[in-house]
Order: sequence, then structure tokens, then C-alpha cells
Amino acid sequence: MTNFKDRERGEEAKYAMDEETAFKVAARRNRLLGEWAAGLMELTPEETDAYKKAVVQADFEEAGDEDVIRKLLGDLTAAECDVSEDDIREKLAEKTVEARRQLMEDN
Repeated sequence: MTNFKDRERGEEAKYAMDEETAFKVAARRNRLLGEWAAGLMELTPEETDAYKKAVVQADFEEAGDEDVIRKLLGDLTAAECDVSEDDIREKLAEKTVEARRQLMEDN
């Protein structure tokens, strides 16, 4: 019985760690996406910092990535940048890989 309880606790700890890692990757990815979009919109360094935070905040609106994609697409369209939703989704995938790599290097 003890082995089962130990294994159960181990699985719960692993799940919690996986969830924390996923959250960190998404937050870092969103900052990287914000930096990319700010560059396209030619924002100042101060505006870029604020924009990166706004992109991270946008991810808390709903589950999944659609809220971030919607924000980026709306902002880039308003700034008259020639970027499609597919471009943003491609960049999102690219920045996810980069964020994961950065987190692994930090640890």
C-alpha cells in the first residue's frame, strides 16, 4: 500500500512540475512574441517593455493561444504591418521552441 501512495505522490509532484514549466514557457514565449511584434511596429524600448507585458496579460483572458493571437493580429493590423494570422501562428510555434530552450539553459 505504501508503494502505491508513494507512486501517487510522485505522479502528483510530476504533474505540478509539468504545469509550472508549461506556464513559464508560455509566459516567456509571450514576451518573445511581444518583442517581435514591437519590432514590427517600431516601438520605442519603453513601449516595447510595456507591450511585452500586455501580451503576457492577454494570455490570461481565456485558455489556449487564441487570445494572444487575436491581440497580436489586432495590434499589428492597426499599426498597418503586413502580417497574417498564419504568420503569427508560425512565429508563436517558433517562439515556443525558443522559450523552452531558454528555460532549459537557465536551469
